[in-house]
Amino acid sequence: MTIMQKKNLALVAHDNRKKDLIEWVRWNEATLGEHSLICTGTTGRLVEQALLSARKSGTSPVEVTKLRSGPLGGDQQIGAMIAEGKIDILIFFWDPLEPMPHDVDVKALLRIAVVYNIPVACNRSTADFLISSPLFKENYRPRREEAGR
Repeated sequence: MTIMQKKNLALVAHDNRKKDLIEWVRWNEATLGEHSLICTGTTGRLVEQALLSARKSGTSPVEVTKLRSGPLGGDQQIGAMIAEGKIDILIFFWDPLEPMPHDVDVKALLRIAVVYNIPVACNRSTADFLISSPLFKENYRPRREEAGR
């Protein structure tokens, strides 16, 4: 499977990290505008609001697909989309210091991303490195690893 030049980025953020993700989205609005964004519930609404300035300035709007909230199945929806080859990159600003009632879903999402060998950023620095990589701007064919090897 080839990751095309126009990427499908999943954006997820725990409550304590939503502000960081939204600042990152605003800072990278031009780059993200060339790709499709898939977000869990509230994060998707906040991302859409943050990108309204692009619509007002006359530039093309960023496509934002909003799924369910993470605890209500959004994390699992993104995991299923990864397994179906519909997500190319996962940007997941999670809070490692805050216990989550849906921690099992979070671990499952991170596990499926590793199994399917897609790039994952869990903080702003890694997200910056991912989207500034020359590979981000072109088609890319990742090696799919077999589970258990």
